[in-house]
Amino acid sequence: MAAAYEECRRVTRREARNFYFAFLTLPTRQRRAIYVVYTFCRYCDDSVDAEGTHEEKLQRIEYLRSMLAEAYAGNADQPLFIGLADVAATYGIPEEYFREVLNGVESDLVKTRYANFEELRGYCYQVASVVGLICIHIFGFRGGEEARRGAIDLGLAMQLTNICRDVLEDWEFGRVYLPQDELARFGVTEADLENRAVTDGFANLMQFQIDRAREYFANGRQLLPYLSPRSRACPAALGLIYGGVLNKIESGGYDVFRERIGLSKGAKLRLMARAWLTGPLMK
Repeated sequence: MAAAYEECRRVTRREARNFYFAFLTLPTRQRRAIYVVYTFCRYCDDSVDAEGTHEEKLQRIEYLRSMLAEAYAGNADQPLFIGLADVAATYGIPEEYFREVLNGVESDLVKTRYANFEELRGYCYQVASVVGLICIHIFGFRGGEEARRGAIDLGLAMQLTNICRDVLEDWEFGRVYLPQDELARFGVTEADLENRAVTDGFANLMQFQIDRAREYFANGRQLLPYLSPRSRACPAALGLIYGGVLNKIESGGYDVFRERIGLSKGAKLRLMARAWLTGPLMK
């Protein structure tokens, strides 16, 4: 079991760019559990983004589904799923949450465009909001549906931030997450995306997405008082870090094509300290 948790810690430290700093604010036991959740999500993402045929990618997802079922049945024999079985049992996490994550990443293989925000919201729920619901089981929460609503909205906000930041990366994978009706409303074509054109329409479209993400962040902050005081700094730090990414997109003139936008290590550490000082004080 110790080796399983250590493997997940190594994966998280190597792969997580924004999450790792926020996770450091958690108590050791909860931090180890979150490493397992992150590693599961990483494996899910890699199953569809790594090279291979369409059929091979579907087979990878099906393999993860089978390993998840084995973990919940008590038959896990691989490090990630040994850790996942322990986390799920310890914190009472429903298996359906992990299944939803797999359903979300599988949709990347069959759906590359979203007609409107309602469609996109369903996808974001599967790949991000459900992860928030998993995490609040680990954090410890009260407030029932109010807390769950906050976790869902925080997940939506973070995924919308990823979509704003990763327009080019997603295009290169053949995916456009920006809703088709909103592209049309602002006069942005897929040729503009291919040509990396930061037109006035694209700038206005991005500002619209940023404003929406900020609304969800504001709603997501309502989660914090429902969490155990020792756990609040983690989602607070994630909100600050991802909000900082939105600020950089905005201040950089919405040019998300030139380079991947992110915060420096120093900036993340400062935001983590800010979250640590303020999060636990919330009533």
